[in-house]
Amino acid sequence: MFNFVRTHDCGILRKKDIGSSVTLSGWVHRRRDHGGLVFIDLRDRYGLTQLVFNPKINPACHLLSEKLRSEWVISVQGKVIQRTPGMENPKLATGEIEVDVFEMEILSTAKTPPFSICDDSIEVHEELRLKYRYLDIRRGDVAHKLTVRHQAMLATRNYLSQEGFIEISTPILGKSTPEGARDYLVPSRVHPGNFYALPQSPQIFKQLLMVAGMDRYFQIAQCFRDEDLRADRQPEFTQIDLEMSFATPEILIAIIERLVKKLFRECCQLEISTPFPTLSHAVCMEKYGCDRPDMRFEMPLYTLDDIAKDSTFAVFLEQLKEGGIVKGLCVKGGADMTRKSIEGYTEFVGRFGIQGLAWMKMQDNALNSNIVKFFAPEVQQRLIERMHIENGDLIFMVADLKPRTNQALDHLRRKIARDRNLIPADSYQFVWVRDFPLFSWNAEEQRLESEHHPFTSPHPEDLALMETDPLSMRSSGYDLVLNGYEIGGGSQRIHNGELQQKIFEKLKLTPEELQKKFGFFIEALSYGTPPHLGMALGLDRLVMLLTGTENIRDVIAFPKTQKASDLMLECPSLVAKKQLNELKISVEEELEY
Repeated sequence: MFNFVRTHDCGILRKKDIGSSVTLSGWVHRRRDHGGLVFIDLRDRYGLTQLVFNPKINPACHLLSEKLRSEWVISVQGKVIQRTPGMENPKLATGEIEVDVFEMEILSTAKTPPFSICDDSIEVHEELRLKYRYLDIRRGDVAHKLTVRHQAMLATRNYLSQEGFIEISTPILGKSTPEGARDYLVPSRVHPGNFYALPQSPQIFKQLLMVAGMDRYFQIAQCFRDEDLRADRQPEFTQIDLEMSFATPEILIAIIERLVKKLFRECCQLEISTPFPTLSHAVCMEKYGCDRPDMRFEMPLYTLDDIAKDSTFAVFLEQLKEGGIVKGLCVKGGADMTRKSIEGYTEFVGRFGIQGLAWMKMQDNALNSNIVKFFAPEVQQRLIERMHIENGDLIFMVADLKPRTNQALDHLRRKIARDRNLIPADSYQFVWVRDFPLFSWNAEEQRLESEHHPFTSPHPEDLALMETDPLSMRSSGYDLVLNGYEIGGGSQRIHNGELQQKIFEKLKLTPEELQKKFGFFIEALSYGTPPHLGMALGLDRLVMLLTGTENIRDVIAFPKTQKASDLMLECPSLVAKKQLNELKISVEEELEY
């Protein structure tokens, strides 16, 4: 039997190996017949090596090489030789050598692939790539990103172990608890009518590990959330999860910064400057319109309520009267925008429910637009000073309810930066966001909700506001943001059972609900709980940024679509009625099996 075990991979041979006998195995990448000599580029995940089939060396082997087609799997034995002078390929790491083949075995043949494997520059529709994901990985780009993902996971494990953290696996089958997004439920055959929930995070387990005295825990955890998807979300995702006792946020933040520094050094050969800057949640919302600001470019937002109310512009005055706000941004050099471009941006903010986009240009040291007449000269001057408008600039202004205005201007700011190439290449700008609100108001249900989760400790300075003004309370939470993406979040946890009980009461959980949902957890807190805190970094999103892609599916081996379906496995799918009967489950409509 032909020995297909490789002595070398297809990316490792160099001039120093000339004269060596080798065995290579892989896929036929390209085939070229030069009338006598047949050249094959052999590929594996490590690279390419050029093979030469010479009829003078082995006529039968040369004859067999003429049958080879793309993506056939072969194994060859041969000798490393130097390429003919002038025929070297400087684009290939193995470009100075080739292998003279004297034996070959065809290990498997292949159908014509649904898209090109050997040329990954050809655009292929993502749905087709996902349906044939194993072929997409074979093209190389996804394989490279998965390699970086491996490097990041390995570096994380090594670093956290050195910092005294112990990797502990927590259950996948758990209890459904109200932590934010919808749970994925798993029916129990043994306990008909009852369900497990897949973990949205290991939150409760890692806190219980602190109660258990494990002191410093981490795991690279699989998590599941049944939520609306977008380019940087998946229904199943991976996070670097850690928790520690007897520490402050400053200690944990320093640990995380060193981890991030290590990941960028080992995965990208980049040195990241630390410490990272910190902004409060209030400043982020005021200046950038969101709690995950992209700091790679300047273009802050300005609140203009006081200036707008001194104008006679009815649109602004009406919104202010109805409780809205007026905010704007200044595009440096933006006076060169055409009317068509401005109309395009007006249409863009309309996607977020904004009815109009006001604008002014500063030209010849004067503001001009079709609404300037509604602003007296002294009001214009205040506008110029507030927004730092200079000759050649353009400003956009939005008037609407505060959440909608902030959302629209945040997205407009990012779009303009992309359109005008304001974002420097290979720039990584980190920022910590702190002092989040502890609670938000659910108007539909007329009750408070946790901004993050109910185990987040209130800011110590705000405890007195619990009864009088809970919506003004800040949390002891912190998010890490990179280039406009939230890549991690955490908080000081509540370790006092009495305080945890008060938080649950503020969330209007009845004693029965408390016992049903969290009874085991509240009881655990009563057995001596150390002060503890933790954080989770989104591994998928972090690797997405490490590899320079904006699509989280590029860094996951077998991802789901934005509709949470797997095109390769064709799931979710129907199951046999027998399985449903075993689980004591019926569906509302009769389905064909």
